[in-house]
Amino acid sequence: MRTGSLSILGAAVWDGERFEERDLHIVDGRVADRPAGGATTVDGHGQWLIPGLIDAHFHAYATSQDGLEDERGPLSFAAINGTRRLGAALARGFTTVRDVAGGDIGLARAIDADLFDSPRYLFTGPALSQTGGHGDPRSAHIDICFTHGHMCEIVDGVEPLRLAVRNRLRTGAHAIKVMTSGGVFSLTDPIRVPQYSEEELRAVVAEATRQQSYVAAHAYSAEAVRHSIDNGVRSIEHGNLIDSPTAQRMAEAGAFLVPTLAAYDAMDRRGAGIGLNAVSLAKNAEVLSHGQEAVRLALAAGVPVGFGTDLMGELEDDQLCGVRLQVEAAGAAETLRSMTTVNAALIRDERTGHLGLGAYGDAVLLTADPLAEPSALWEQDARALVVRAGRAVG
Repeated sequence: MRTGSLSILGAAVWDGERFEERDLHIVDGRVADRPAGGATTVDGHGQWLIPGLIDAHFHAYATSQDGLEDERGPLSFAAINGTRRLGAALARGFTTVRDVAGGDIGLARAIDADLFDSPRYLFTGPALSQTGGHGDPRSAHIDICFTHGHMCEIVDGVEPLRLAVRNRLRTGAHAIKVMTSGGVFSLTDPIRVPQYSEEELRAVVAEATRQQSYVAAHAYSAEAVRHSIDNGVRSIEHGNLIDSPTAQRMAEAGAFLVPTLAAYDAMDRRGAGIGLNAVSLAKNAEVLSHGQEAVRLALAAGVPVGFGTDLMGELEDDQLCGVRLQVEAAGAAETLRSMTTVNAALIRDERTGHLGLGAYGDAVLLTADPLAEPSALWEQDARALVVRAGRAVG
C-alpha cells in the first residue's frame, strides 16, 4: 500500500469530543509528533479536520436492483464496477469500508497492491442465508436452483454452516455476515420473522469467536434482533423495528447497531424509477419511517451506534445522504462519532477513527465547522481535501 508524508497546519482537529487548533503531521502513512523532511504542507487555517470516515455497511458487488443479477452476473463486471464504487466512496471521505455481503480476497489483494484508489477494505464474503431467507433471491414461483452467488450463499444446518465460516475466515474474511430476518430486497421472506435456528446461529458464532472474529446479522424486527443477540451476534445491521426493551438488551449484551438510513430513503425516492419491484417497495415503506427512531432508542439505551449505507446499484451516489439522515436523528457530534470512533471499535482497529499518534493518516479537511454547520458532513463541496495513508486523493 502506498503511503505518504503530509503536514496540515493550523486546522481545527477533531479529538472525538471537540475541535482543537493544532498542526497534524503524517509520516509514512501514520500520524506522528513531528513532520517528515520534505513532506507536503497544506495550510489548514480556517478549516476543520476530521478522521477519515468509516462506512460499516457497504456493498462493492451490488451492481443492480435485481437480486439474481447481483448474485449470478459476471464476477468480472461486479469486480470492475466495485473498483469504481470504492473509488467514489473514497472521494466522499470514506477512507475505510466494511463490506458485509460480498467482496473477496481478490478484490482485497488488488487494493493492497494499489491497483486502484480505494478505502481500506474489510469484507465478509457472501452472507449466509437459510433457504427462503433474505439472501435467497428467488421469487416463490421460480423453479430454479440457487446455492450461492457473489453476495449471498444459502447454507442450512449446523455442520454446513461451521464449514462455511471456516472457509470465509480461511480466505481473509474480516467477519461473518448472517441473515436473521426478512429483508426489503428479497421476495419471499416477511420482514419480522426471525431466520436460522438457535443451534445454527450458535454454531456460526462459536466458530467465528474461536477464530477471533465476530458475527454481523441483518435483522430488522425486535424479535429477530433478540434472536440474534441472545445467540451471540455482535453487530446488528439495520434494526429499524427495534423497541426500547430490545435496545436495552442490546446494550446489556454489548451489541452494536449499524443503521443504514440512506438505503430506505433512496429506495423510497428513486426505487420505482429504476425498476425496483413492487414487493420490495412495499417492504421498504414499512421500515422507512422507523429508522431514525431506532437510532434514538439505541442511543438512549446506551447502545454503541455506528454508521452504514447499504446502497445497491445506481443508488450508491446517495452515500452522503445517509450522513444527513443520521444527523437528523442523532445530531452532528454523535453522527461524527458513529462514523469514526464507534465504527473503529466495531471493526476492532485502534489505528483508525481518530487522529492521535500512531493512527492511520486518514483524514478529511472540511471548509466549515460541522458542529455549527452540520451540512459540512454531507456536502461534497465542503471537502477541501481527502487524505488516505498520508496521500491526498481525488
